[in-house]
Amino acid sequence: MTEKPETTTETDQERKNLEFILDIPLQVTVELGRTKLLVKDVLQLNQGAVIELTKLAGEPLDIFVNSKLVARGEAVVVNEKFGVRLVDIVSPNERVEKIL
Repeated sequence: MTEKPETTTETDQERKNLEFILDIPLQVTVELGRTKLLVKDVLQLNQGAVIELTKLAGEPLDIFVNSKLVARGEAVVVNEKFGVRLVDIVSPNERVEKIL
């Protein structure tokens, strides 16, 4: 029985391609809510001020990757740091709808 000479298979090439993109940095943003304020209102803000946001308490947080909505989640505390638990991954169809 003869052995095949070692060649790079398609799977090996795909793995190398994937490894190449795994080190690309992405900007991840978690949005609690939004609001619009006038410049004069921003200038009047001081410590302890409360800014009302468009979302209600308990609504899922929006998670963006490079400014594109990719998921929704809920705030959690892990080792005394805030984090986000992913609750729902946005479907490709829903992402397209957001663009249109």
